[in-house]
Amino acid sequence: MIQLNCFLIAALALCSTAFAGDESTNSARPNVLFVMSDDHTSQAIGAYGSRLAALNPTPTIDRLAAEGMRFNNVVCTNSICVPSRASIITGQYPHMVGCHTLMGGVPAERQYLAHAMNDAGYQTAIIGKWHLHDRPEAFDHYQVLIGQGEYFDPRFRVRGQQKPMLTQGHSSDVITDSTLKWLAERDDQKPFFLMLHYKAPHDMFDYAPRYESYLADTFIPEPASMYSPGNHGSIATRGANDELTPYIGTSVSGRNLRRNYFRYGGFDDKFSANEATSRGYQYYLKRYLRCVKGVDDNLARVIKHLEDTDQLDNTLIVYTGDQGFWLGEHDYMDKRWGYEESLKMPLIVRYPKSVSAGSVNDSIIENIDFAPTLIDFAGGKAPDVMQGKSFASLITTGDEPANWKEAAYYQYWMHMIHHEVPAHLGIRTKRFKLLFFTGTPIPYDARQNPFGEIATPPGWELYDLEKDPQEMNNVIDDPSYAAELVLLKKQLADLREQAGAARPEQVDDPEVKSAIANINRVAKEFWDDTPQSRIKAAKISAETLQAIKDNPYYVADEQDAALGRKPKE
Repeated sequence: MIQLNCFLIAALALCSTAFAGDESTNSARPNVLFVMSDDHTSQAIGAYGSRLAALNPTPTIDRLAAEGMRFNNVVCTNSICVPSRASIITGQYPHMVGCHTLMGGVPAERQYLAHAMNDAGYQTAIIGKWHLHDRPEAFDHYQVLIGQGEYFDPRFRVRGQQKPMLTQGHSSDVITDSTLKWLAERDDQKPFFLMLHYKAPHDMFDYAPRYESYLADTFIPEPASMYSPGNHGSIATRGANDELTPYIGTSVSGRNLRRNYFRYGGFDDKFSANEATSRGYQYYLKRYLRCVKGVDDNLARVIKHLEDTDQLDNTLIVYTGDQGFWLGEHDYMDKRWGYEESLKMPLIVRYPKSVSAGSVNDSIIENIDFAPTLIDFAGGKAPDVMQGKSFASLITTGDEPANWKEAAYYQYWMHMIHHEVPAHLGIRTKRFKLLFFTGTPIPYDARQNPFGEIATPPGWELYDLEKDPQEMNNVIDDPSYAAELVLLKKQLADLREQAGAARPEQVDDPEVKSAIANINRVAKEFWDDTPQSRIKAAKISAETLQAIKDNPYYVADEQDAALGRKPKE
């Protein structure tokens, strides 16, 4: 059955490609609406059944899941905005296009997804957040935020206009208004491919004023791991004797001295540690969920337009976030980590002509697979340069081909930049997560990177996601996993090679070449995780602590306490 279905899909794709220029075939091909919100994690989508589902934060998105397919094991290859967006538009790992940090761009000739959809006979547009350092010139139409973009009265770069377009209102509302205008005025002789990208709910979570009362009197459920770390982490994230916990990974509590939500909430130091953490969390989550509510309400406007114009059921709707996000789990904020909450992306697909309502899929999907899949649905041909693979047959049949990927590759390159997350790489299978923290600095603007030139201790972490889905117990030293660890390390090495991240000559960007060389130097010494290498890692941990305290950007403990950043014990 799987082979037959795959054959039919391939045949249909060839037919639609052959007649892409024939308007008589346009009605047989779906419109494609790709909706992506910034930092919208699966924990904040009701359909994923998290602790927040009872708050009903996303009724519109939940409707898409009820009428389509929800994916449970979709992961980004680098959990930060620019790299993830580069992977989606190119179908490649971000380091392959020089987008391994926030400074990268994708030139028009490498915006492969837009080119392929144009070639398939689609009218293409992108409206909202783009965040790549080249304009999206491969699209027929674009109206994109400048850089990160403003929450209120945002400015846009618009195709054909030299000066920025000035608008008034909240970004989620303005982006939706522009989307509806484009849909109403577009060339309806062609199917459309529209990338609708919301800025929300990216920090600092500036919501529209009408949501001020939303959840105001509600106690937001809290994750237990925010208070009790368990055996999560390693020397790489905590230090040899937990001495690095105030400096690695920004926090909800006052644990991280430089950046935490106790500080952002404006609370003083009269509260106990747990009281301050809870108050910071409630402040954080209410602002975040108000932004989510604004996205969901605006998406409802777009869906209503498609219903009113009789286009809804002939539109493939894809909803996702550009990565996951931390909502207090493990006392982290932001994203970047290779742990589940920031690694996993929500993905919901609705297309009633070939997607079963209420279906759920557990296959491993990477964001590099998005582009070839969308192109497949459009009847186009993905360019050979794409490293991702189409999962269109998974969507239409619900079955996983025998040769489908068993693991996803992850790599965070930036190292201690902005949110003090050390560089690391890893592998995720359906059952296991293996992470190798390399602790290697990369070239970056020091003004944005106070600790980024400081090496951190290398270390390994292994999690059994079947027994420990919250990743509370690093089993790297558990002898019962020794055999599995050997296999996973081999699999990680193989995937790193396949991703083009194992040798400097596999990439073009000189900064990536340098980073790979540094990582290889560390891997040579610490890959086998010997007693000798652990002694060396402990020495590095002590050196890291001293280097941070000697750094001119570091604010001393006494000053932090005076500013109310540290709650009393």
